[in-house]
Amino acid sequence: MATQVVMPKLSPTMEEGQLARWLKKEGDKVGIGEPLAEIDTDKATMEAQALATGVLRKIFVQAGETVPLGAIIAIIAEPDEDISALLSKAESGASSEENKQSIQASVQAGGDGAQVELARVVPDGARTVATIKGEPLAGDVGGAPTQQQTPPPPQPQTPPAGKADEPPATPVASGNGQGQQPTSGVRLIVSPIAARMAAEAGINLQALSGTGPGGRIVKRDIEAAISAGGQQQAAPAQPSTAPPPQPATTPQTETPPEVPTVVSPPQTQAAPKPAVDGASAYRDEPVSTMRSTIARRLSSSIGPVPHFFLTTEIEMDRAAELRRSLNELEAELKISLNDLIIKAAAVALIQHPMVNASFQDKSLRFYERADIGVAVAIDEGLITPVIRSADRKSVGQIGREVRELAERARARKLTPEEYTGATFSISNLGMFGIDEFTAVINPPEAAILAVGASTPKPVVRDGQVSVRQIMRVTMSCDHRVVDGATGAKFLQTLKKILENPLLLMA
Repeated sequence: MATQVVMPKLSPTMEEGQLARWLKKEGDKVGIGEPLAEIDTDKATMEAQALATGVLRKIFVQAGETVPLGAIIAIIAEPDEDISALLSKAESGASSEENKQSIQASVQAGGDGAQVELARVVPDGARTVATIKGEPLAGDVGGAPTQQQTPPPPQPQTPPAGKADEPPATPVASGNGQGQQPTSGVRLIVSPIAARMAAEAGINLQALSGTGPGGRIVKRDIEAAISAGGQQQAAPAQPSTAPPPQPATTPQTETPPEVPTVVSPPQTQAAPKPAVDGASAYRDEPVSTMRSTIARRLSSSIGPVPHFFLTTEIEMDRAAELRRSLNELEAELKISLNDLIIKAAAVALIQHPMVNASFQDKSLRFYERADIGVAVAIDEGLITPVIRSADRKSVGQIGREVRELAERARARKLTPEEYTGATFSISNLGMFGIDEFTAVINPPEAAILAVGASTPKPVVRDGQVSVRQIMRVTMSCDHRVVDGATGAKFLQTLKKILENPLLLMA
């Protein structure tokens, strides 16, 4: 039975998805559980597996294209099965909305066939089927190499010259899926922003060693190459050393060997002439799926959520001393001040349940545990991995989880369960020297804590002036849930705990 493959819902906040790359091409056999495609969601790149068996007969959505949930992206059927009705239905787009309404079903019976959602999703890079120098090569696919769904270039009328040396590894942009896989199975993994920067700066990606997870070339690698003064810029093409062509004896009947091509970065607008003489030139770049989601969610937060802000100062000398003592006793702990702040906030939330709550239209929802979202900056935007039940965990446990989740977030390997469902969030910009700022609430949470730098300041105590490490924090509150006095009492408790951090050990 023919099946329609539709864009799945891979995270609670996902409304559309970008097809990063196909792991199968038209005409390939597909089995249940086989990796079919990589999807860029609003938070991560996910590898999706098929829930139907047959042949990938038709692909509608190409690598780099973004479509809404429920949109038909491919058809799987038997080799000789008539799919004309499904082709007409898919090309008209008539079924996209009905698919979206039933997106939670994995397999649904339909008039012309079943609708199959890409399912059994695992984070990008979780599969490993090839190695390079003993290191796993994340995201590779066994079998035939993935090909870009575009027509091949015209073939020459005369047979090609003798086989030249094996071409170098081909960069593959892991975020947009453009470019072809080399037949040797060896490839470079490049983030979209790194590919774009390299193209603009003329950097030869093949000369770089990636410092990202699994050897991925990321933004900082390109910046380092640029800072090196262009030492790794692309070299001019060398003349071929292949032997002279041999005269043709028979017409060519076999497809010539596939030659890898360098990945094409996302298209950008050519720099137009400024509208005003003397004004700066500019360029327009497509908005990433993650950045679009950030813009949409924060805009929706500022509108319907009535924010108000409370700021206080906290003396961090004792907290800093406790941190030093713990790290000296056990170097493996690597506790940071932020870990202490997370633990203190979690304890305070349990004592002030109104702050550990959310507005649910006709009810208020109170949470039994403190699940703390910790803002992490990544190349593509911002994500908040969640420390579950932080009130029940030690500072050491919190520190380990924060480091592990932050690393997975930067590698875009978080699962939806790891970055959704927080009851309270913390955003810390103190490491950048920011003294004070306000943050936007992440609905449906009722509050978010913005943490500034801890800096030495003069403080008057009993008529005496002394220097203390002062940290300013600002809490953004949803006034539908948290009143001014409620928020102030929460901050008082947080201040008391951090100024007397041995309370965390009680």
